[in-house]
Amino acid sequence: MEATDFTTEWINAWNSHDLNTIMSHYSENIDFASPVIQQMGVDTAGKISNKADLREYFSKALQKYPELHFEFYHELKGVDSLVLFYKSVNDTLSAEYMELDTQEKICKVRAHYKNR
Repeated sequence: MEATDFTTEWINAWNSHDLNTIMSHYSENIDFASPVIQQMGVDTAGKISNKADLREYFSKALQKYPELHFEFYHELKGVDSLVLFYKSVNDTLSAEYMELDTQEKICKVRAHYKNR
C-alpha cells in the first residue's frame, strides 16, 4: 500500500533515529497516550501532554531500543486524522491513531500494540 508523504517522512524520521526530525512532526500542543509510556516508567497513566516531555520520552525510547526500525504496513486516512499500522520494536505490531492540527502536525496520538 502506498503511504502519503507525511507517513513516509514520519517512518523515515524514526528509522533514522534523528530526534529533531521526529519531533518536527509533532505539535507543541500534544495529547499522547501509549502503554509503552507506562512500561518505561515515564508516567503511570501512560500519557504525555507537552512536547518537552514527549521529546524526553522519545529520547529514552531511542536509547533503550538502538535497533529500532519501523516497517510500514498500512495507512488509513480520516478527516484530519490517520491510523498507521506498522511493525515496531521486537516485531511488535503497532497501530497509531493520529490527529493532525491545521499545520499538519500531530496533536493527538493513541498508540496500540500486539506482540507476535
